[in-house]
Amino acid sequence: MSDDIPLTLTDQDFARRAEDLEWILLDVDGVFTDGTLYYSAEGEALKPFHVRDGLAVTLARRAGLKVGLLSGRASGALQRRAGELSMDEVILGHDEKGPAFDAFLERRGTTAERVAYAGDDLLDLPVLRRAGLSFAPADAVPEVRRAAARVLRAAGGRGAVREIVETVLRARGQWHELTGRWTDADGDGEQG
Repeated sequence: MSDDIPLTLTDQDFARRAEDLEWILLDVDGVFTDGTLYYSAEGEALKPFHVRDGLAVTLARRAGLKVGLLSGRASGALQRRAGELSMDEVILGHDEKGPAFDAFLERRGTTAERVAYAGDDLLDLPVLRRAGLSFAPADAVPEVRRAAARVLRAAGGRGAVREIVETVLRARGQWHELTGRWTDADGDGEQG
């Protein structure tokens, strides 16, 4: 595909693309969760979510980014977590992620370049190759790690979403503005 994003980006190119983003779109199993499937005795799918990833979603939304999920699976646990985090878009049950991504872009009136996407498996490649920024968790399959603009240090479900959001917000110069109240020495968001 001629509009594929180059696999390696300079820090300057990364920052420019981060500045242009409107959306962070995430695969669920293997990115937002660790990919492990648990089932209750009644057959309900249970999913473990990392609390730091939840804070990251909140920070991204405070920075003016929209956050959504694009998953091949659907589950009540996922819908509940997406609701708790006030996700802007939840696309579930789509194994063919390329067409689902196209429909998302049309519905939301945006372009692939304005979306960061994170995925971990082969089904994610059609979106990873087109997104303005693409991320792969440390434990993603080799083909996905090769296709992503950035491979994360964190594994899926183990802070990967937090790392994505922090990387994007630092590149946009928004990280300190959003976290300074907690990280500055005097606790009031001011340096000094």
